Amino acid sequence: MNLPTLLTLPNAFGLFALVNLWTFMLFGFDKVRAEAGSWRVSEGTLLAWAFLGGTIGAYAGRALFRHKTRKQPFSSHLHQTAILHVLALALMGGWMLVG
Repeated sequence: MNLPTLLTLPNAFGLFALVNLWTFMLFGFDKVRAEAGSWRVSEGTLLAWAFLGGTIGAYAGRALFRHKTRKQPFSSHLHQTAILHVLALALMGGWMLVG
């Protein structure tokens, strides 16, 4: 298979869902590890997965697990990533309407 064949809308949505599920699970895993006082998932890793498209999973994980909700500058970085994603979606949407 070649790359254009793989770049379909259903595949993109599937990848988006997997990245968000993985990010959500990482937040849950990190919360369990934090409560146990053992090795943790780094904030850099959590933010990287959010940046790669997992912001919805990150926010859902924060809310459900009540994890990293007040931690600074983590929260600010996550909010900045979410804003960046919204702007990127708006630009893509505008480009698709004009293009």
